[in-house]
Amino acid sequence: MHDIKFIRENPVFFDENLKKRGISSCSNEILSIDNERRKLQTLVQEKQKIRNEISKKIAEKKSTGDSVEDLFAEVSSYKKEISNFEKKENELSLKLNSYLLELPNLIDDDLPIGDEENNKLIKKWGVIKNFDFTPKDHVDLGENLSEIDFPNAAKLSGSRFVMLYGQIAKLERALKSFMIDRLTSSFNYKEVMPPVLVNEKTMTGTGQLPKFADDLFKTTDNRWLIPTAEVPLTNIVSDTILSKNKLPLRFTAYSQCFRAEAGAAGRDTRGMIRNHQFSKVEMVSICDEDNSDEELERMTGAAESILQSLELPYRVVLLASKDIGFSAKRTYDLEVWLPGQNEGVGCYREISSCSNCGSFQARRMKARFKDDNKNKFLHTLNGSGLAVGRTIIAIMENGQMSNGDIELPEVLHDYMKTNKIIKN
Repeated sequence: MHDIKFIRENPVFFDENLKKRGISSCSNEILSIDNERRKLQTLVQEKQKIRNEISKKIAEKKSTGDSVEDLFAEVSSYKKEISNFEKKENELSLKLNSYLLELPNLIDDDLPIGDEENNKLIKKWGVIKNFDFTPKDHVDLGENLSEIDFPNAAKLSGSRFVMLYGQIAKLERALKSFMIDRLTSSFNYKEVMPPVLVNEKTMTGTGQLPKFADDLFKTTDNRWLIPTAEVPLTNIVSDTILSKNKLPLRFTAYSQCFRAEAGAAGRDTRGMIRNHQFSKVEMVSICDEDNSDEELERMTGAAESILQSLELPYRVVLLASKDIGFSAKRTYDLEVWLPGQNEGVGCYREISSCSNCGSFQARRMKARFKDDNKNKFLHTLNGSGLAVGRTIIAIMENGQMSNGDIELPEVLHDYMKTNKIIKN
């Protein structure tokens, strides 16, 4: 959500910043609605003042026994006029609010300009393994194991669903536990078990609604299935005023996630990379404005720590202006190396996205903190720590052996009670 006062004072900057996202200038239209609304507010105040003065005269005349019928008629006329002005003002306020809710966050000034191809490489980690055979993708590996099942999932639910069995199902459970353990013990995130069904207000608070309604699943009783645990975790602080000494707050949760939109048409139709239902471990941080940049680096480091422990090669990229998410002002994507993609050529694919949303979500949620007796908007951050399904893919493809077995990262041996997944 945007601060209308900021737009009034910085219309050129506002338009130029949104232009980097590919959005046409809109400050003139916003301010036109705002000016009309403010004029009506002034008229209401003026009419109310006059009405109050007439009411005082009525009281004075009554005390002397004079007739007040003409004054009552005048008050009634002003009352009707004020009501009409208030109705118009309310309509304009709703129009302005709806307009602002559809606009994305302003981005940091130093982001690269452009689409995905303009994302800036920050670092690479790990050694890409050289196979003495053409590496397979997770679909073929899963079929050979008979433990990743797309046909039965499609029979039960339709396309873009999957069923996991045996060792791969256990790997999902192991990864969830490992990720949560790492985030709670090493990075001081508090584990939460949130609901996966939320109301419209909650979805609006983090920016999923109204913009992305078509990308979400809605129930018959007007609840929404969460696309990520970011939604309930961030909204923990909605409609609250926190003490500064309580900050930062850090939450983590494992949850199932649901997205009606599953990527561009024809993209990622094979396998588990982009499904309607998937699992993810989420990180959310709530802090003050002075520490949110540092908190983003810390959160990204937490996600990196998990990838490094899993011995998975990856790279970190700073997202460009047209690739960044709706609510974010700055985002780092962590992209893991998947050697089985592109028929064994391999490629990097996103496995975590860590974003600083600044005060954008907090304004929508009315989430504030008290600093020197002043109420200020919180800053909110979110990141994946990690997407569990894509982590399974990465472990399978990077750990595959020529005989179809899959070597497991050492950090998972105790969780899995074995060092490899065996082809039956």
